[in-house]
Amino acid sequence: MNHTPRIRPVISCALLAATLVAGAAACGESDDHPLSAQPYDAADEISSNTPDGGEKVDPDKPLEFSVDSDDGRITDVTAVDAEGRHLAGELEADGHRWHSTAPLAAGTRYTVKVSMEDDDGAPGSRTLSFETAAAQKFLKVTFGPQAGTYGVGQPVTAVLSAPVADKSARATVERALKVRSTPAVTGSWYWVDDKTLHYRPRDYWPAKATIEVSSDLTGIKVTNALYGAPAKALKITTGDRIEAITDASEHSMTVKRNGEVINTIPVTTGKPGFSTRNGVKVVLGKEYYVRMRGESIGIAEGSSDSYDLDVYYATRVTWSGEYVHAAPWSTGSQGSANVSHGCTGMSTSEAEWFFNTVREGDIVTVVGSEGETMTPFDNGYGDWNLSWAKWQKGSALSNDATPDRVDTVRAARLRPGV
Repeated sequence: MNHTPRIRPVISCALLAATLVAGAAACGESDDHPLSAQPYDAADEISSNTPDGGEKVDPDKPLEFSVDSDDGRITDVTAVDAEGRHLAGELEADGHRWHSTAPLAAGTRYTVKVSMEDDDGAPGSRTLSFETAAAQKFLKVTFGPQAGTYGVGQPVTAVLSAPVADKSARATVERALKVRSTPAVTGSWYWVDDKTLHYRPRDYWPAKATIEVSSDLTGIKVTNALYGAPAKALKITTGDRIEAITDASEHSMTVKRNGEVINTIPVTTGKPGFSTRNGVKVVLGKEYYVRMRGESIGIAEGSSDSYDLDVYYATRVTWSGEYVHAAPWSTGSQGSANVSHGCTGMSTSEAEWFFNTVREGDIVTVVGSEGETMTPFDNGYGDWNLSWAKWQKGSALSNDATPDRVDTVRAARLRPGV
């Protein structure tokens, strides 16, 4: 060996009091040979499978370090990449070999420190750095919605550039997608399909919250030859908790701000055959003017149900054309009967107030209708119609990550009915 073994001094514990008085070291050490000896350079004793000459390491191959049995044993290995991520590994029981148990990230630099002790117990170490080869195929992630302020019902979305179907690969992706909320909440991702994830809390977001979304997927191996690409982080905030609850059987909408009722509005909802969907919906957008025609929802021109109307103060809650909007032609029925083709109609003044009060992400709930329940994903944001238990099943990290079957084919973005 090319180092001087550490001398192990012996001091009797019986002499402890005397040696303390004399200013000597306590039991088990001396001033000349402290136990915390500086590790010697063990580069000649610790070998690795990294190539010489600055050649880049293949990220598809495991990293290995070893020592000969005559030289001692490895005690610890720390491998960290440029993103600060630690590489998992396993040390054999005899300490002669360590190997990584997770794939290396592609296109990054690793710094590795290997610690050992020789047969005499002297500590040694080796530190080295290397770069991994760049990936050839990347998985990109785009977060949504756009930066801004939203209602407390707004889900976070992640759209992938390539499909990911394998459960273990999905788990790799999901672990790397970070959502941090202030105040903190309990939440989870849900795999809507092979390329789309939604994130929501157990309950609605807190009012006045800050939500930061980021990806730690850069360089991480997802599938064979597919590695994560850098992603643009997202920061959004929430406003007041605005909830509109429409009771179709009572022909009335109650609007709350942070739990306090701020308005009660007479409304009309869908008539038989065109019943408004029950359940929780999320405001998708607002349009001051919309032309609504019966043909857009399959009503033949000239039939008794046909219509062609200019509509104002239209707040959209489904992609297929369900709105909360001004309906001056039905004021005689608002508060007493359901006469629309699925939308929630109200007077122009109330519709203007509603339009100016709500924002994207606010909650619009319908109860007491004969219509079906809003679907979770194919016609807007119906995410909140899944129980928390069912939502968690949509995560690749849950114990039972097989979600209930959901039709995720996007509905045609039809023009609205009234």
